[in-house]
Amino acid sequence: MRIAVCGSIATDHLMTYQGRFADSLVPDQLAKISVSFLVEDLQFRRGGIGANISFGMARLGHQPVLVGSVGEDFASYRSWLERHGVNCDHIHVSEVRHTARFVCTTDEDMAQIASFYAGAMSEARGIELGPIMSAVGGLDLVMVSPDDPQAMLRHSAECRSRRIPFAADPSQQLAVMDGASIRQLVDGATYLFTNEYEAHLTEQKTGWSAEEILDRVGTRVITRGKDGATILRQGEEPIEVPIAAPVERVDPTGVGDGFRAGFLAGLAWELPLERCAQLGSTLASYVLETVGTQEYTFDADEFVARFTDGYGAEAGAEISAHLA
Repeated sequence: MRIAVCGSIATDHLMTYQGRFADSLVPDQLAKISVSFLVEDLQFRRGGIGANISFGMARLGHQPVLVGSVGEDFASYRSWLERHGVNCDHIHVSEVRHTARFVCTTDEDMAQIASFYAGAMSEARGIELGPIMSAVGGLDLVMVSPDDPQAMLRHSAECRSRRIPFAADPSQQLAVMDGASIRQLVDGATYLFTNEYEAHLTEQKTGWSAEEILDRVGTRVITRGKDGATILRQGEEPIEVPIAAPVERVDPTGVGDGFRAGFLAGLAWELPLERCAQLGSTLASYVLETVGTQEYTFDADEFVARFTDGYGAEAGAEISAHLA
């Protein structure tokens, strides 16, 4: 299967302040606030949901087509993704804006002061899927993950008009999109991905019940953290998939992206939905035990061993052939 992943591409700049922000804030002077904090540490992390999902798929041997918008400062990040197997040929490069950037400082109380610069991400709304389809020889599935909201709506509308199966993953953008936009995004999706909270928020903002959503999407995939994932299809019994195995919880950032990457990898291998979710849960466990969303590593044997420990020898043998 040829899978395109549409979504955000960003970098995270994470700093640590060895002190408490609260000690430098004067409550009755916040309207005139002007403070500076000397930080002890700076970490640069590659991120963005579209990039994270694409990286995860590539780690499992696929070559997803990443679709998004970046600035001219993207060169080293592009090199990283391409070295790991991601097709970056169809990423739009802005001539005037930098790549989206998250800048965050955390103090010893885990309080945070952060800013998010959307930058070039806003130009993703100008990307058309048609030329990309022609260049890669067609697309079997398009993943519409969080990005510029107008870009997300354009991609899902184009998928419907061109009859391309697509997966809708509104997640973080649910908070800023209104009900009409969310309905427009998810209607007709072959797959709808959310976590448990987002599932309820989708129902609340669209005004659709859980049953009505299943009338409009083919398969609904709901992740539930330590409780695994649930797969819903109209007229069929839910499929409950537990997590692969307990691991040390180091950093939850990007765990959902890892699950989606594994699930899409399973779809590309034409595996049953239960096996797809098991792949997603296994890949997500590597993200969870690592600081950073694209810093995890494994080889095929190690991955199969963890997968087999979680889901049994028969399941392990089924995915082993694909990873080999």
